[in-house]
This record gives sequence, C-alpha cells and structure tokens, in this order.
Amino acid sequence: MELSQLSRKEIINLHDGSRLGFVGDSDLVIDDQSGYIQAIIIYARGVAGKISSARELVVPWDAVKVIGEEVLVVDIAPEHSARNYPRYE
Repeated sequence: MELSQLSRKEIINLHDGSRLGFVGDSDLVIDDQSGYIQAIIIYARGVAGKISSARELVVPWDAVKVIGEEVLVVDIAPEHSARNYPRYE
C-alpha cells in the first residue's frame, strides 16, 4: 500500500466507535532501521478544527486491527484517549 492511499483513511476506534481523525492529519513514527511503522500520533482538534499541541494520542501500530478500503480500525481503551503523551522526536 502506498502512503498516499493510507493517508486518506479515517481512523476509527473499535473499542468505542469514536472517530479519531485521518491518517493524513497524523504523524507516523517509523523505525529508521527497519522502515516499519511503530505508532501513529493523532493530534487533538480544538476550536474551529485547529490542532491543539497540548494533547495527542499515540496509537501503537500493534493496536491497528484492520486496514479497510476507507478506514483504519484501531483498538484503544478509553483511559488512553484522555492522557497527555510526550512527543516523539
């Protein structure tokens, strides 16, 4: 799958059905040795859809359950969605 195809997919949480955003609006953490995706960093949206830098959700790649035609389904428990995470650099 090409990155451009992946970027158009909406991220849905299997745990509660919430819509987390689009892959293209997120950052991917990629292992520089293997080239494999390690995590997806989803940024919280604030007022008027602007990105809030204070909160982000880090979704480990092993939480990805299904990559469909239009969606990427992840399974993240609710306690993770309310946490602040350090940024990957």
